[in-house]
Amino acid sequence: VQLVESGGGSVQTGGSATLSCTVSGSTGNIDGMGWVRQAPGKEREGVSYFSLSTGMVHYADSVKGRFTISRDSAKTTVALQMNSLKSEDTAVYYCVAESSYFRMAEAGYKYIKIWGQGTLVTVSS
Repeated sequence: VQLVESGGGSVQTGGSATLSCTVSGSTGNIDGMGWVRQAPGKEREGVSYFSLSTGMVHYADSVKGRFTISRDSAKTTVALQMNSLKSEDTAVYYCVAESSYFRMAEAGYKYIKIWGQGTLVTVSS
């Protein structure tokens, strides 16, 4: 499985941005997909996860109500719509995938083995 992110860049505080992750390769064993971010000098944080089989979603408390994860009908792109952006949302955002959505949601990013290269989002006033 290969994951390629796009959509990062500079955004003003309070603004919006959408990240996209294009998925290719053999995805038959993949159920969980999502986004993990790493802010400068901080530990990685699971932002949102999505179950391809059930549609269940998980959001970190820090982004609930502001971020929305979705997948296109062709199942080739996973998007993260980010609204009301704050300076603390500045980070490198990684698209991630794994076989089990539930383990992603419970164990977090340390369980995840499949990562994209990351895309930087910078939020400033």
